[in-house]
Amino acid sequence: MNTNVTSDQVVKTTIGDTELVISTGKLATQAGGSVVVQYGDTVVLGTATMGRPFSPDADFMPLLVEYDEKYYASGKIKGSRFMKREGKPNDDAILTARLIDRAIRPLFPENMINDLQVVLTILSYDGENTPDIPALIAASAAISLSNAPWNGPLAAARVGRVDGKLVANPTLAQQEAGDLDLVVAGTGDNIAMLEAGGNEVAEELMLDALEESMKVMGKITPLIAELAKKYGKEKDEPTLSNRDRELDQKLHDQIKPLLTEKLIAAAKSADPNAKYAIGNAERDVAKEVWATFSEDEQAEMKEAVVYDAAHAAHASIFRERVLSDSWRADGRKLDEVRELTVDAGLLPRTHGSGLFKRGQTQILTVLTLGGPSDVLIQDTMIQESKKRYIHYYNFPAFSVGEIKPSRGPGRREIGHGALAERALLPVLPNTEEWPPYTMLLMSEVLESHGSSSMASVCGSSLALMDAGVPIKKAVAGIAMGLVSDGDNYKVLTDIAGIEDEKGDMDFKVAGTKDGITAIQMDIKLDGLTREILAEALEQAKQARLHILEAMNAVIKEPRADMSPYAPRMTTIQIDVEKIGDLIGPKGKHINEIIEQTGVEIDIADDGLVSITSNEAEAMQKAVDWVNNMTKEIQTGERFEGKVVKVMNFGAFVELVPGVDGMVHISEFRDRRVEDIGEVAKVGDILKVVVTEVDSMGRI
Repeated sequence: MNTNVTSDQVVKTTIGDTELVISTGKLATQAGGSVVVQYGDTVVLGTATMGRPFSPDADFMPLLVEYDEKYYASGKIKGSRFMKREGKPNDDAILTARLIDRAIRPLFPENMINDLQVVLTILSYDGENTPDIPALIAASAAISLSNAPWNGPLAAARVGRVDGKLVANPTLAQQEAGDLDLVVAGTGDNIAMLEAGGNEVAEELMLDALEESMKVMGKITPLIAELAKKYGKEKDEPTLSNRDRELDQKLHDQIKPLLTEKLIAAAKSADPNAKYAIGNAERDVAKEVWATFSEDEQAEMKEAVVYDAAHAAHASIFRERVLSDSWRADGRKLDEVRELTVDAGLLPRTHGSGLFKRGQTQILTVLTLGGPSDVLIQDTMIQESKKRYIHYYNFPAFSVGEIKPSRGPGRREIGHGALAERALLPVLPNTEEWPPYTMLLMSEVLESHGSSSMASVCGSSLALMDAGVPIKKAVAGIAMGLVSDGDNYKVLTDIAGIEDEKGDMDFKVAGTKDGITAIQMDIKLDGLTREILAEALEQAKQARLHILEAMNAVIKEPRADMSPYAPRMTTIQIDVEKIGDLIGPKGKHINEIIEQTGVEIDIADDGLVSITSNEAEAMQKAVDWVNNMTKEIQTGERFEGKVVKVMNFGAFVELVPGVDGMVHISEFRDRRVEDIGEVAKVGDILKVVVTEVDSMGRI
């Protein structure tokens, strides 16, 4: 793999039974920084290239992370008949790119505005070691070797639990068999980002898994640092946003005392649920200060600078008051959940609906049920699969009082939908407990002021129960925040928008009354201690139980009866050898059933036949038809069948579609019949009794 690369351009370690190799100097040498990360036979090329700012007036860093799956990496050709070139990334690739972005973004210098692109290209996939972890490691190493300034390196690890034991970087098969899937980015001492899905995992187990991940990451970050020290480029000075820092500080000092009084007054007089009162106070002070400048002074600066200074002053006031007085802008206690409003079954013609409101965040989730043919087919580099449970999340501009054209879902919408989907997956019924319906959930954000993704989890749980889907337990979610200054910190329950923006952590936790089903965390600090995480998890648990109690008061368990507008489904298990008989030549038999009854029929490879219809009579007719076609016909059974063929020795009667029996000419009369035409012709309907089924199945 590393021919032409000297031995000191390669660093290695072993995780579990698999070797991790990071090398540089062979591929993509014109990029700002490039590495190849190999884990097993999974190989990822990581590059990081920094450019000039796209505008000197930019006030953000335009970081672009691309995760590029290549079908050739797993020896596949793209499935489409009309397009073999890989196109736009699928949702899984977008989610992985977003995960990497969230891990590395906080480590760049504050106010840096340089363009930076990180590209992770999957060159080889071995079918066992998923490429997302090597890709995150490659991103960290490529940036570390590049000229881009940042406060890395960090590493990444996945921890699963298989047969009750924690496993570092489990294989794909182990991930599927386990009841925990935790992905963490950080170092041996700190956690920078985490995502997890679990089957009602206890808080203590989650903390143990986090510690296991830190052990793994602690082996990797020194290797990246070693490689960067030997072969990394000299770091450039970052281009900072085009701001007058002295003026910023002067304005900050002028605004802060004025704003403190205004904010205190606004918090006392405003409706606790009105998110605009605090923002109005901030803008009023900015206007007041702007008016104190002369025309000449105003001509030399932009009004926006004053508003930015007011915004920064607000942040420092907020943080100081939280830490000193446990203060919150809406008057809540640190562990208090905002007012809840819960409703279910509010839409008359949908299959299931749930409305969840927490403070000024309101989500409407609608569930639509379909048959097996409505599944989402996913064709990715890793595998082709059918997905019968799908969760989408929509965030229209009006939900935050803004105007913006709809351009389809962005990375944030895709990420929030996937998080809600993951949170509910462990409680869904399997096909042995409930027919194989396709379930499409759409969460519409109608109002947003903090943690709409966790509100979507609650709304979706309500919609599933309203539709009569027999989920095992209700699921709720909550977002936790943090404000810290050294050893002094405060954990906040149910963060509102201002607390997310000005705080240090966004820690989303979803689960049932018995355990965690999904977690996602982003922080703006160097890392978190186990003590802080344990406190946050415990407060999240108490908040989750409080929300579940409110949900249970509206709908405690799945409804016994489905909506009259939802399709009904019946399943029949047939012998696999009978599948061909049911389908018939070129689909003749199955198409005839569908045309005659109007139902949908899906046949799985294991012989499970699913029949979907809104009409009870049509459903029963199709069920009888399938049963008759696939059952073993027994001696003594009676049928009324149509003559489909006549021969000189007798007539063939269709007992059920596709199954014929022969009536010998001697069986038509109690006397000898010379000509079969005297007693039967094609199209005649005859009542017959089965007298024999021979060893070859002939009737």
